Amino acid sequence: LLGKKPTGTLVLDAVRPGKRLFLFGTGTGLAPWLSVARDPDAYSRFERVIVAHCVREVRELAYRDLFTAEIFDDPLVGDEARAQLTYYPTVTREPFERQGRFTDLIQSGQLFRDLGIAGERFDPEHDRAMLCGSPSMLDETSEVLNSFGLKVSPRMREPGDYLIERAFGEK
Repeated sequence: LLGKKPTGTLVLDAVRPGKRLFLFGTGTGLAPWLSVARDPDAYSRFERVIVAHCVREVRELAYRDLFTAEIFDDPLVGDEARAQLTYYPTVTREPFERQGRFTDLIQSGQLFRDLGIAGERFDPEHDRAMLCGSPSMLDETSEVLNSFGLKVSPRMREPGDYLIERAFGEK
């Protein structure tokens, strides 16, 4: 009943090959990363897959257990996820082990320090990203990615360094 090839705007074919894949989602913007994190292609195309989820309150960290434990027992990608997947949750409005918005954590270098990435910056040669969340998050994070030299995928048939959810429509 399921097709063999995923379709939509947030698919791996829409980003160029690289070493690290950052999956940035706010609130319910985590939803697409549930399938990408369970896609064997994600682990064969990238050395590291980072699921970054930013919410206002700790209770909104839906699927935290999935990304910190359950996925490692997945019969299809468990071994790969154990070796290559990093879950990076952050909260903005209450105390938590990691606090702040993506843009602030990126610009301060904290995201890179937390993930052990040398140079504390995105590398346009190796880093790729997918964004899903509110229109303001998409705009702000796109600006930050652009400042590091990453290029957005202009359309599905033309992969870029990063892509954004287009459910809210084009400007």
